Amino acid sequence: MPAHTSAGHLSRLAGSRGKTRPSESIGALPWAAVGTRVYDSGFIARLQDALSGALPRWGLSPDCAPELLAISENATFKVEVPGANAMVFRVHRPGYHTRAEIASELAWLDALRAEGLVAAPHPIRQLDGSLIADIDDRGVPRHVVAFDFIPGQEPVAGAALAPWFRELGHIHAVLHDQARRWRRPTDFARKRWNFASTLGEAPLWGDWRAALGLEAPGRALLQRTVDEVGRACADLGEGPEAFGLIHADLRLANLLVDGDRLTLIDFDDCGFSWFLYDFAAAVSFIEHEPFIPELKAAWIEGYGQRARLSAEQVRQLDLFVMLRRILLTAWIASHSETPTAQSLGAAYTDGTLALAERFLSSFA
Repeated sequence: MPAHTSAGHLSRLAGSRGKTRPSESIGALPWAAVGTRVYDSGFIARLQDALSGALPRWGLSPDCAPELLAISENATFKVEVPGANAMVFRVHRPGYHTRAEIASELAWLDALRAEGLVAAPHPIRQLDGSLIADIDDRGVPRHVVAFDFIPGQEPVAGAALAPWFRELGHIHAVLHDQARRWRRPTDFARKRWNFASTLGEAPLWGDWRAALGLEAPGRALLQRTVDEVGRACADLGEGPEAFGLIHADLRLANLLVDGDRLTLIDFDDCGFSWFLYDFAAAVSFIEHEPFIPELKAAWIEGYGQRARLSAEQVRQLDLFVMLRRILLTAWIASHSETPTAQSLGAAYTDGTLALAERFLSSFA
């Protein structure tokens, strides 16, 4: 989910997972998250009021008006700061990330910035030195974190993305190298994005069998595909050379381009998974497009500038693209009230079935 965005970036948020523009009807977004209806008609106004009351914790006037930037399972607001750079506030939905998990995300961000490895948002501390605040939403505590505002535009999907994917491949290799050698804090806690938590017995984003428009023949096809993905993941294992801390969501909506500068945002889903899963996340929602082979070739080239991939590792990219595609198909079903799910609907399931056919004929 986005930590922050620019006006240009915001204009395309409706095409990103679980995000919508402020101009769309908030009252039409009462979707469930962890069993709680979060975005009812009064939700945004309540959060704006609660956030305004908390602004003095960062040394800001409560009269500063938070401007809604994006809605996902989190809500993101921009606050203009007189005489200084604007700030962005991410209000977390309850029940998804614990305080320890949010603190761990911010610890990794600080470590990456301290080494000067990537362009990424800077977490901003409150006056008391803490990073995470709590606000009250009708008796429900919500965690809040603040970042500096970074201008930029979301890259436009298409073959012209190849140069950015070459850079992104290099960035992923840099992140993976850092994750392997970084001595994480002893209390570091992030979710594991493995087979069990994606397509297996404990899915974090819902059961793929509930995919929109999925009928018996398609369910049988996806079952064969999931079984094959599960066997391949088991063969790979979760050893430290292949599996570690990754961003896990560097899709187009979480990249900002400003001139020749590429900034990474939204580390909200970072966690432990296969390193090569990062490529699959990068092509989220566009996995079926004809230009994907060109983007993959560019990504492999960029990655190879830092760490050469073997032929078998290149082959595994298709495995993780299939895993991610089925995972997103499950996400759409479990978040069917979101604008993204409504715009993609059963057609996305149909595309997943076509990719599954291709996967089984070429990978298995």
